[in-house]
Amino acid sequence: MNKRLMKTMVGVVLLGGFFALVMMSFGEKVGGYMNFEEAAASGSEAHVVGQWVRERPVRYDPARNVFTFYMRDAAGTVRRVEYPNPKPANFEDAEQLVVMGRMQGDVFHAREILMKCPSKYNDMRALQQPSRPPSDAARMPAMPNE
Repeated sequence: MNKRLMKTMVGVVLLGGFFALVMMSFGEKVGGYMNFEEAAASGSEAHVVGQWVRERPVRYDPARNVFTFYMRDAAGTVRRVEYPNPKPANFEDAEQLVVMGRMQGDVFHAREILMKCPSKYNDMRALQQPSRPPSDAARMPAMPNE
């Protein structure tokens, strides 16, 4: 076999092995969007979409720097979420939350929280809707010509 062909084959095999390792490593780190049950079963990093359960307690422990709250996922499962930071700004205003982290037992340990807050553009859309012409009673009388 030719030396050049042999070097090419070794390079292709090494390159393929490198990409396989990268993909396996990446796959273990990010599991994608899941509910709490899927996140627990996978054991990998997950993104869970849900809503804050307002009826359950919310706490911030300054000694540990941990914010704790309860969240309901899209499947209806409620789990405690622990976030190693103070409560995010506008947390109470959020319509929906995305927590990124891992399940450990029955607790989701979030490393990041994204919040979907009510859009400031909702009011603008209402203003941009076509307006109805005023009724006859609301019209101003015409000014007489002088």
